[in-house]
Amino acid sequence: MSFFRRKVLTPLLAIASLALIAGYLPVITAGLHDNLHAADLAVVPGSKVNPDGRPSLMLQARLDHAIDLYRHNYFKLVLVSGGRSREGYDEADVMRDYLITHGVPRDVILEDHDGYTTWMTAKNTAHLMAGRHLKSVLVISQYFHMARCRLAFEKFGVAPVYTSHATFWSIRDLYSVPREAVGYVAYALRKPDEIDSLTEAD
Repeated sequence: MSFFRRKVLTPLLAIASLALIAGYLPVITAGLHDNLHAADLAVVPGSKVNPDGRPSLMLQARLDHAIDLYRHNYFKLVLVSGGRSREGYDEADVMRDYLITHGVPRDVILEDHDGYTTWMTAKNTAHLMAGRHLKSVLVISQYFHMARCRLAFEKFGVAPVYTSHATFWSIRDLYSVPREAVGYVAYALRKPDEIDSLTEAD
């Protein structure tokens, strides 16, 4: 068995590892390389809300980055997009309240309460932008989320799609990066008219 493991399994594991790394690199590279420009609309996708109703550290990092970019005049409107969390909170409400508390005017903030997935956030944003005659979007999220966000928005005809990642690192990245690599492939194969049935924890 040791001979078989050494001669057969070890090379196979090495090949599999290299294939996985090759799949992860585009996700990481795309996310860390910001394409930051002024846009008609900024979009902050939802994420976990703590049991006490406050944004998780990951979500807070997204919101803090959005606040900083707003103060530097990168956008005039911001859409907070999320669904009802497992803790019973509406992510969009929590995000809106956080932005207001930190100085973003209420009339600047738009809300999407049906952004349960990245796909739905992109779909709902596209409809909103068409109705308001907005052209460009700036997505604010974590680095590992950027490639899939951009792809989803482009699937619904949104262009240009600018990106800027929030500086936040967590041990969960070891899970999030491979998940995003798989998610990117899944989104690449989807069509805009497909029913969104995926559940995510962005």
